[in-house]
Amino acid sequence: MERSALESDIQYLPGVGPKRAELLRKELGINTFGDLIRLYPFRYIDRSSIVPVREIRPDMAFIQIRARVIARELYGATGLVSSDVPGSAAGSTGIGMTDDGRVHEACSGDAVKGKKPESGNEIRFNTVKRMRVTVEDGSGRIELVFFKGIKWMYGKLEPGREFIFFGKPTVFNGLVNMVHPEVDNLPEDGGSRMEKGRGAETEGKGARQDAGLTMTGVYPSTEKLKNGGITGRVMNRMQEHALNACLPEIEETLPVWLMKEKGLVPLAFALKNIHFPKDAQSLERAKYRLKFEELLFLQLSLLKQKYIHSRDAHGILMPRVGEAFNRCYDALPFPLTGAQKRVITEIRNDMKSGHQMNRLLQGDVGSGKTMVAVLTALIAVGNGYQACIMAPTEVLAQQHFKNISRYLEPAGVRTALLTGSSRTAERREIHAGLEDGSIGIIVGTHALIEDDVLFRNLGLAIVDEQHRFGVEQRAKLWRKSTCGMPPHVLVMTATPIPRTLAMTLYGDLDVSVIDELPPGRKPVQTIHATESRRAGLYRFMRDQIAAGRQVFVVYPLIFESEKMDYKNLENGYEQIVKAFPFPPYRTAIVHGKQSNEDKKFNMDAFAAGRADILVATSVIEVGVDVPNASVMVIESAERFGLSQLHQLRGRVGRGSEKSYCVLMTGQKLSKESKHRIQLMCSTENGFELAEEDMKMRGPGDLEGTQQSGLPISLNIASLARDGLILNEARGCAEEILAGDPGLTGENNRLLAKELGKDKYNIRDYSKIS
Repeated sequence: MERSALESDIQYLPGVGPKRAELLRKELGINTFGDLIRLYPFRYIDRSSIVPVREIRPDMAFIQIRARVIARELYGATGLVSSDVPGSAAGSTGIGMTDDGRVHEACSGDAVKGKKPESGNEIRFNTVKRMRVTVEDGSGRIELVFFKGIKWMYGKLEPGREFIFFGKPTVFNGLVNMVHPEVDNLPEDGGSRMEKGRGAETEGKGARQDAGLTMTGVYPSTEKLKNGGITGRVMNRMQEHALNACLPEIEETLPVWLMKEKGLVPLAFALKNIHFPKDAQSLERAKYRLKFEELLFLQLSLLKQKYIHSRDAHGILMPRVGEAFNRCYDALPFPLTGAQKRVITEIRNDMKSGHQMNRLLQGDVGSGKTMVAVLTALIAVGNGYQACIMAPTEVLAQQHFKNISRYLEPAGVRTALLTGSSRTAERREIHAGLEDGSIGIIVGTHALIEDDVLFRNLGLAIVDEQHRFGVEQRAKLWRKSTCGMPPHVLVMTATPIPRTLAMTLYGDLDVSVIDELPPGRKPVQTIHATESRRAGLYRFMRDQIAAGRQVFVVYPLIFESEKMDYKNLENGYEQIVKAFPFPPYRTAIVHGKQSNEDKKFNMDAFAAGRADILVATSVIEVGVDVPNASVMVIESAERFGLSQLHQLRGRVGRGSEKSYCVLMTGQKLSKESKHRIQLMCSTENGFELAEEDMKMRGPGDLEGTQQSGLPISLNIASLARDGLILNEARGCAEEILAGDPGLTGENNRLLAKELGKDKYNIRDYSKIS
């Protein structure tokens, strides 16, 4: 059977071949013609306008000039090899910058001392390292610099000939130049030069639109692709060949009724115009169609599981609140916030519905998620079931156990802690208590999922910081239910997740958000400081310690790294001990390389007030609750992402005293790092920071989500920028599935066919995460 063009191996596309095909596979994951046409431009360049040389500014993006070659100079390792600069003694001219950022004609600092031009045959190009070409357009001159393909370019760029040059202005030695610009011959008879010699098709027959085409797509690339000859222009040509081959085979994926309802253009039109736009309006309509389609199928694939699951799956019925809940609630030392009450009501409704609860609880640092977890666990106990709370680290598990035990004292419910450090005798007693049901609530780490841990009747599983566990680890815990039905599931995270990302990563979970901090919590003042202010920082730390407060100092590294010029933990600890000697100051140190015993000893010393300063890595990001700590110093803060900085800042401000977070950075910061630090100083809202973090870094890099990844790769839609389209796609998917959960109706035949493809084959984890 003959293979379709869409499935054809990319090596058979004109201009590709085996070597380039291998590069495309490794660098971009492109195996077929169909893969290539689904690689979309990430921006477009207007190739319609010509910029006079005198108007070029170094801050411009890509520009296009029409200019005549004046001279060529070739340089080897030791200097000038060949030059055909007219009036050689005068030196070469370049473009210098004026005060207003524009350019003017200037004499190059790399002046030519009169080297006789050699013929192309005499030049040994294997010794040539660089070529400099001077061009002019009547308004001024500019230098073009080439480091590769010099022999070919030397033959093409003969003095006296005129070309179109396209590239990005840069500055070197105070002169504006262009490095490796694209070079095109002048268009003949006024047509688009990009059409010449390419066999351009008229609209309706091929990929390219018409002679007035002005926008050129820019595609993702890598250094290896460029070195392999797959430049921007080559990629454009490849897309043209692929589209011409594939467009006749493109089948619609969306039903006609949906396209009419949403005003969507056909898929073939969208693919043609995303690569080679007819005009700006066609490009926007193509973008919208492709983004909506991606997000719709993403939501359909997630929600379909949820709709089928909620219709078919039965859950443990927990109709009562129970006496233990009421005793604990009545004894609380503080009132619950409105947000906590709302979330508990949502959870309560799930647990008495007869369906399994699968709920994600999001809450910013210090919002009171632990209290919600305790009361939820007590609902399970009040209905005769056991509850477990699983944490990713021993530190966090111990912290939870300590807090939970305090809250549970009035309820009279037996609680236990099970971690990797639990002693054999203690372990044996806990196992027995779980099996006979006398332990109502168990807190632990991954030790809870070991084979020898058995429950009498597990009815609720709560997982904190769930992204730190693998899906299979969580599944082992859920399978420990012995009552014939899966336990209710509550997953919690203190890493704020933007709503668009939560809808995607957790599309099959119901989401609750605690968006209100408990009363009495004072805002943390965040300050940015550099090395020049360190003496002042140490004075401030001494003042805080003298007032009875404690200080965190956090470093991004554990051991010295030759490649990174950042403060590290070992040097930092020595520096702190030197600045704060014992006596009277006491400093503890905690990091991931320590044994659990050492880590616990030092952490306990700080928590109990036996240490004034805790020097640590980001191991203390979660799980440390020391109300007396009022200062958080984060060294090399530019090394952390926004979400992580926010998590670290959340370790202070837990008591009644005014608290501070000091972000120490190097003097020179990148634009992105500066923006991150400014955001941290301007807001304490974790969800605002998470939205910004996603815009800056993308959803796959966010703290807490990089292990999960997205269920389906997005080629054009962005969760950071396309929230409105995602909301519309989500609403549309819900509407479709509400009427036809299995997509079995004729109206939805195309949707079901598309969802049947391998890329939408998401393993059904809706019952376990």
